[in-house]
Amino acid sequence: MNDLSHGGADVGNDAGVVDARLESSLEAALRLAAIVESSDDAIISKLLDGTITSWNGAAERLFGYRPEEIIGHSVLTLIPDDRRSEETDIIERLRRGERVEHFETKRLHKSGRQIDISLTISPIRRSDGSIVGASKIARDITQKKQADALLERQTERLEALNRVSRIISQDLDLERIVQAVTDEATALSGAQFGAFFYNVLDADGESYVLYALSGAPRDAFDRFGMPRNTAIFAPTFLGEGIVRSADIRQDPRYGLNTPHKGMPTGHLPVVSYLAVPVVSSSGAVIGGLFFGHAEPDRFAPETESLIAAIASQSAVAIDNARLHSAAQAEIANRKAAEDARELLLHEVKHRVKNTLATIQALASQTLKTTPPSEKDAFISRLHALSGAHDLLTLSDWQEIDIAALVQRSLAAFSIKGTPRVSVEGPEVRLSANKALLLTMVLHELGTNAVKYGALSAEHGRVSIAWRLAETERPTLRLEWRESGGPPVTTPTHRGFGSRMIAAALHGSDGHVAFDYRSEGLLLTLDLVV
Repeated sequence: MNDLSHGGADVGNDAGVVDARLESSLEAALRLAAIVESSDDAIISKLLDGTITSWNGAAERLFGYRPEEIIGHSVLTLIPDDRRSEETDIIERLRRGERVEHFETKRLHKSGRQIDISLTISPIRRSDGSIVGASKIARDITQKKQADALLERQTERLEALNRVSRIISQDLDLERIVQAVTDEATALSGAQFGAFFYNVLDADGESYVLYALSGAPRDAFDRFGMPRNTAIFAPTFLGEGIVRSADIRQDPRYGLNTPHKGMPTGHLPVVSYLAVPVVSSSGAVIGGLFFGHAEPDRFAPETESLIAAIASQSAVAIDNARLHSAAQAEIANRKAAEDARELLLHEVKHRVKNTLATIQALASQTLKTTPPSEKDAFISRLHALSGAHDLLTLSDWQEIDIAALVQRSLAAFSIKGTPRVSVEGPEVRLSANKALLLTMVLHELGTNAVKYGALSAEHGRVSIAWRLAETERPTLRLEWRESGGPPVTTPTHRGFGSRMIAAALHGSDGHVAFDYRSEGLLLTLDLVV
């Protein structure tokens, strides 16, 4: 009895151990199943012949198939035709017992849409070590790919703008600048042909239109004459805004004007259409950049933004070329052998002297009956004023509002539709030399921000604010504040840019302070106005 009883206890204990192991295995299996089902990554298993054997909830969300729709079908259902060779390579590696780590590729959604994914694939083995299938973990990397593509496009855009800037900044000849801008913009836009129609003033001040052409022979335009200010062209020639059309023939403004009611016979075929006004810093419309393609929908919003930035740069270059041309003409009229730069620097002095001479002549006529001592005292004051103006070496007396100056100086560093730079401050008008100085400072800061600071990051921002400080002299106090960029550390030595800014402001009785905060550069600038 005792032996039988004891033996029965042993059998009972063994059965209990087996039950515990089974329960533990079941719990482990249930935990694993719960983990797989709750995972944010798609987890799929398949046989070596490609038949799908399991499918979790994340796989359904990623690919659109319910388990009953896809389990039992080939994994080739998810693979684009041009990528099916990948599956052959994967199977070969699995048979060798290899694990595939973070393989980036594309797979198909149920709708037919392609998805960017990262795959990790591991072999599934039997207890004897033989490989019977594989488990795949798929992660959606669409947003990462989009971010990478955006960064690449922004980099290409900046490189293109820098290249155009270098090309046009090295020349002061109007026709060469216009042709270079037209060629570069046509290539960057992907247009079949492009044209730049621009206004020119002759020696008598009469305006006429010239044009540069890229991608087509000149006789393709010559026989049709210059574009008229029709409903399609008016927004460009009036500077009202950009016109971008996937199919210009569908635009309600198209084909309204006689005699052609659309494109003349023999005209270059235009379906996709993009036109961008080129506007001077004074607000005058210089002309317009026009691009065409025979196929529809060839110009994306990013193309529009890029060409708008090129138009802004070309406006500055054309303004400079026109100023240079005007200066050259004035030099020829005054003194052919005199250095152009010297004449421009002293132009204001000559103008002021002429004005004072006129005032002196008027005063002499008006003060005929005034005692000689009083008249001489007045004339002496005029001469003293003339001497004071001899110290000025400006080329122009025109003033410019700081808001327009800031926006113009930083136009090349923005993306249409994306507010990267904000400005805030009251109306303050700057003299020509102060405006030039501030333009140099802003351009240096903008370039540095694009290369190393806030504008080098997708979410980086720059805030510019100014006010008139209450000091002994009217002083503009401007703050340049960066945020959202890479972490900032105090440099071990001062670079050329910071030295240039400090030296330029010091020479103009100004002051600058650099605060290299970790969240972004804060620059404070004081400039006596």
